Amino acid sequence: MSRIERVTSEIRQAICDIIQKEIKDPHIGFVTITEVRITPDLQLAKVYFTVLGDEKQNKESHEALKRSAGFIRKQLAFKLNMRHTPALDFRQDKSIDYNSNIDEIFKKIQEERKDDVN
Repeated sequence: MSRIERVTSEIRQAICDIIQKEIKDPHIGFVTITEVRITPDLQLAKVYFTVLGDEKQNKESHEALKRSAGFIRKQLAFKLNMRHTPALDFRQDKSIDYNSNIDEIFKKIQEERKDDVN
């Protein structure tokens, strides 16, 4: 495992712990950190997340995470003891929605083929 991969894994786990145990913002819903991507110079971490709920809850959670980014970064610095803690850029992970849409399209195609055969 490369250094970047190790750091990415540690940052992802630490962010999950911080969100679950240390952030008291009621606007952060049931958030799951799906992926963290760090630039090679370790200056920026793009943190991808999903939220269980509707579009309003997604938006509220995203805003709350952006507001909490400084606090989370500070806690990361304490937990990971890194020389430089990357800036955090929270982004909604759209891949789950994309995959769900693809699954729906395939289901419709299968149903149409069944109808054509009958």
